[in-house]
Amino acid sequence: MRNKQRVLRLTLAAFFVAIEIVLAVTPLGYIPIGAISITTLHIPVILGGVLMGPGFGAMVGFVFGMTSMIRATLTPTITSFCFSPFITVGGVSGNFASIVIALGPRIFLGWFSGALYRQLRKKMKSAGAASISAGVNTLLHTLLVMGLIWLFFGDAYAGAAGIAVGAVILTVLASNGIIEIILAMAVVPAVNRALRPVMERMGLRNE
Repeated sequence: MRNKQRVLRLTLAAFFVAIEIVLAVTPLGYIPIGAISITTLHIPVILGGVLMGPGFGAMVGFVFGMTSMIRATLTPTITSFCFSPFITVGGVSGNFASIVIALGPRIFLGWFSGALYRQLRKKMKSAGAASISAGVNTLLHTLLVMGLIWLFFGDAYAGAAGIAVGAVILTVLASNGIIEIILAMAVVPAVNRALRPVMERMGLRNE
């Protein structure tokens, strides 16, 4: 039974990694709405944590972080030095801090999604726990990414973007941040409700 569950977990891991990569390399991962771009890459990370637990979520989050680093390296923008140690823009080079920014918040996103859901599940139904975990973690992810950029590249980012990091945080939260939170709070509980019975039959669940 343990070997069977191990195989099932590996299969699910490959499935979630494949979804994350597909989203990263297609327009499905970054949906333009007017002047802003809405990302969906955080959703499989949160869902992985909710369904399979903190460790599994952290693994999917690592893949999210790696794809963001690769994207910043291969298709750089004026602020890609924040996410890739291989990019130099306007005399500012990415470094080890870029790796921390690209990977840290995404790994934490998956881990805390699973941990928070597990605690909330003790006090409420699955749908409510999944929705709250999705909303809280989407917000925390945005704040962590922008907070680390402010910490490590505050002046350089402000110079490249032409706007202070604090103003960017407020802009992100007031625009695509809100949409991403709503999207996660709608999609994660729905998919969790659909997949959880299957996961329970396979003996795999985050509870």
